[in-house]
Amino acid sequence: MTTPAAAADYQTDISGLICAFRFADGGPAAEIAAPAVAGLLARAAEACASDGDDEDAFLWLHLNLSQAGCVRWLQAHLDLPDTFIAMLGGHAHSTRIEQHEGTLVAVFNDVIFDFDRTPAQVSTLWACAHRKLLVTLRRKPLRSLDRLREHVRRGEPFGSPAELLTHLMRDQADLMMEIVRKASVDVDDIEDHFLAARGGPGRLDLAATRRVLVRLQRMLAPEPGSVFRLLARPPAWLRPRDVQELRESTEEFSVVLGDMAGLVERIKLLQEEMTARLDEQNNRTLFTLTLVTVLALPINIMAGLFGMNVGGIPLSADHHGFWIICVLVAAFTAVVAWLAFRRRRG
Repeated sequence: MTTPAAAADYQTDISGLICAFRFADGGPAAEIAAPAVAGLLARAAEACASDGDDEDAFLWLHLNLSQAGCVRWLQAHLDLPDTFIAMLGGHAHSTRIEQHEGTLVAVFNDVIFDFDRTPAQVSTLWACAHRKLLVTLRRKPLRSLDRLREHVRRGEPFGSPAELLTHLMRDQADLMMEIVRKASVDVDDIEDHFLAARGGPGRLDLAATRRVLVRLQRMLAPEPGSVFRLLARPPAWLRPRDVQELRESTEEFSVVLGDMAGLVERIKLLQEEMTARLDEQNNRTLFTLTLVTVLALPINIMAGLFGMNVGGIPLSADHHGFWIICVLVAAFTAVVAWLAFRRRRG
């Protein structure tokens, strides 16, 4: 159940602003009310133009793109690249991190807040950053962004927008690792049931888990490459420490993607083993049915022959004819069964 405080966190004004923070002097951030954001943006622009004493201060604005007036508010109050404005609202099939006129523009795919291993529960995050400002936008609540916001509210210091982005990427990597660990536990349980020859819905669960992991891997795999290409020619406002932290967080993310790929391969091998065992069971069932059919063939042939209404049927006048035919059918069936089982053992 959502508490009143949690519900208030997601209340937005007509601009779509969810929260705003001001960072200064490397200390804890101060949360800014929506009416004061425009004035702070104007002062930040003046400080950036004059290169004043408050050059270490910067803002983080987090907005809800599903609000009707969000894009208009951005265009009215911020000087953002046209490329970034054009990206907003589109469906991103892969991660993009680019540099446009000294501004860092990024499109991430992330897991929404209520993740239940359903492929549809993935949404897009848009981010735009330069020396004085970080703007993030989303349509649905995202886990990584909520974690970052809680860290900021608890007083964790950040020295630049790049540090916020680095923390966001690490939160995203931690979340992916949690998903991989949970999926690994589920796969272990399914594998134990499989090795113990106990039935269950393992194949369906494996297919669902593999589908989720493959989709996440496909969406997130371009992220490390995009960051490394950016770091090869970083924006001028990125400090060497920021570049190093971005590189380290990207390497951690690459490790998580590698673990995810390994788990997908493990699931694939387990599915193949399940399929092989199922094929073996089907082959044994078919052999049993074939054997029963072969064993029943002599009696069917004899019944067909002696059931014809024609003259000259052998033993028709003999009082022991029925038992003689039974002995012949039993003997012939035993010979056929011996031959069949002999071939099976061979």
